[in-house]
Amino acid sequence: QVQLVESGGGLVQAGGSLRLSCAASGSIFEIKAMGWDRQAPGKQRELVARIRRDGATTYADSVKGRFTISRDNAKNTVYLQMNSLNPEDTAVYYCHGDIMEPLKSDYEDYWGRGTQVTVSS
Repeated sequence: QVQLVESGGGLVQAGGSLRLSCAASGSIFEIKAMGWDRQAPGKQRELVARIRRDGATTYADSVKGRFTISRDNAKNTVYLQMNSLNPEDTAVYYCHGDIMEPLKSDYEDYWGRGTQVTVSS
């Protein structure tokens, strides 16, 4: 069984910063891509950032230049450094991983339970 557990959410004033972490644990052979999505109240879930195992990154246009995604492959952990936060960034942030378990041939999608980020104006 694989688990992804997020941490680091909270309440911050506009212009502030937060750092999210997500650790994958359990029966893991290899993790391909990891990343973060978010869902604001009344809106669809949207991609925030992705990072491949080789370090290649993808960002939503709305966060480019403000958010930085990184990962520690040895720790099976992905991070999201969020700077210059604004109220539009308020959402539940979900961690994601494309993970292959031992003795299996395909990667599967795993998600964390989410962590709330609230940005006050």
